[in-house]
Parts: sequence; C-alpha cells; structure tokens
Amino acid sequence: MATLAQLVRILPWADWLALVVLFGGWTAYARFARQRSTVRPSVLDATNRERRRWMREATVRDNRVLDGIVVQNLSSPPSFFASTTILIIGALLATLFASDKASEFVREVPFAARTSVLVFDLKLVVLTAIFVFAFFRFTWSVRQYSFGVILVAALPPRDQFVHDDAAREAFAERAGRIVGMAAESLNDGIRAYYMSFAAAAWFISPWACMLATTGVIWVLYRREFHSDVLRLLLDGERSAAAPAPQPAAASPPPSSPPSAPT
Repeated sequence: MATLAQLVRILPWADWLALVVLFGGWTAYARFARQRSTVRPSVLDATNRERRRWMREATVRDNRVLDGIVVQNLSSPPSFFASTTILIIGALLATLFASDKASEFVREVPFAARTSVLVFDLKLVVLTAIFVFAFFRFTWSVRQYSFGVILVAALPPRDQFVHDDAAREAFAERAGRIVGMAAESLNDGIRAYYMSFAAAAWFISPWACMLATTGVIWVLYRREFHSDVLRLLLDGERSAAAPAPQPAAASPPPSSPPSAPT
C-alpha cells in the first residue's frame, strides 16, 4: 500500500491522462465497434454471416471431414499468438525484475521521458497486463474452435436435414455462432496487440501514448469498417442475394409468306 500511495503521489497528471486515454479509448472503441456493426457491417460481422452460411451448407454434405479440418485449422492463428504472448510476458517480467538497468537504458533513448524507477515499473506492469489479457482471449478462442469441431463431428446424417429446414437453420445458427465467437475472441486478442503499441509509446512520453492511442483506434476503425476486404465481402453477399437472370423467351419462328397463285 505504501508503494501505491507513493505512486499516486509522484505520478504526473499527464501520465494519469495517458492511462485514461489508453484504456478509456480502448474500451470505448470496443463498445462502439459492437454497436456500430448493427448499423454498418464490419469485417467481423460480414465474416460471421459467411460462417453461418458455411455451416448451413455443411448440413447437406455427405462428407464433413473437410469442414472439421477447416475449423481445426482456424485455431492455428490463436494458438500461435498465445504461444508468442507467453514469451512476451516472460520477457516483460524479466525486465520488471531488472527494471533499474532497463530504466537507465530507456533514459538514453532520444526524446524519452525521464521518469523514476517506480513509474517505469508501472509502465511495464500496464504493458504486461495488456498481454495477459490478450493471452486469455487467444486461449479462449482456441477452446471455442475446438467446440466448433465437436459440433461438426456430431452432425447427424445428411438425410435428416434435407426435408427439415428448421433443424438445418437451427444448427447453422448455433454452430456458426460458436465459430463466430471464437473469431471475436481472436479479434479481441489482436486488438490488444494493437493497443500494446500505444502503451509502448508511453515509455517515450505520455503525449506520445495519447497520440499513438488515437492513431491505433483510427487504424482499427478503417480496417474494420472501411477496408477493401469488407467491400469485397459485401459485394459477394449482394451477388449471392441477387436473383438469377431469367432466360429470354424463345421468339416464335417467322411465318412463311403466302405462296403466289399459279
């Protein structure tokens, strides 16, 4: 408690403002993106619709092995990120136990703010906490993808879905939602990686942290709501929803002119 009280006393107001902007902007953007997707489609929202369509098509396939393999392979990126995050957390903890030497090294960086060792430790703790959050989101994504594999493996035979559209839609909604939740967890972890760059800018100065937070949120917004990938996904949905052109009616054969009387 004495260390916390000392930290509250010596931390400049600009650093407090940087903390508020970092975590406030992160939380506010996450809520904004979730609500905005109900009005304007995002990349995650568009791909979730494709996942539901994928699961709907899986119900009428005789061989679902490929679907299970695809779902399992989708867990590879969060597994990779989780393993990488463990290494990053270990490196940050090692730096935290040797913060005296690390703080001296940062002081030699041009334009870096000169802070006490206690404030430097706080910055390391904040950065470590961000990666810990990302680790939990990545590992939860891996587990959710494994749940999706179980659902695909437990699919009843194709004949039970051919004449039962209600059961087909119910399964597609349930399985697509689970796979979509796994993708959302992966998206949260990647977003934490983006915000870690803003937190790393805090070692330079609190103003650099606030500027980097604004820039990261802008990049996230552009990629989620105005990217070329989203445009292509929406174009594909419009093409799939457009009615097929009707074939032109065959014109009747021309009538032969009446023969002249002989």
